[in-house]
Amino acid sequence: MKGLKKVDTHLKKKLKDPYFKELYELKKQKLKIAKKIIEYRIKYNLTQSQLAERIGITQQHLSKIENGEFSNILTLEKVLLFIGYKVKITAVPLPAKIIKRVLPPKITKLHPQIA
Repeated sequence: MKGLKKVDTHLKKKLKDPYFKELYELKKQKLKIAKKIIEYRIKYNLTQSQLAERIGITQQHLSKIENGEFSNILTLEKVLLFIGYKVKITAVPLPAKIIKRVLPPKITKLHPQIA
């Protein structure tokens, strides 16, 4: 339990950084999606290979998606449609404090939200 407390304390400290917090929230969202896919496979007693074949993708692609790697949105969309979900992408403006953290200083001087 002592080790978990250290991790929890470290995470709380890291979450004070707005940029880290955004990345952390994104990772949580990805894992939530991956969990739905894994739950579907378990519910219908399917291996990654079996589900991938039914969808028309490779097992490797499905494995990456189940690990939260969404490098190909079209493939993610195919998987989610097959299991009864859809992809919804929204562009949300970032607060200036996060933009400052992400962009190099040379560019932040030129950025309209920060200047």
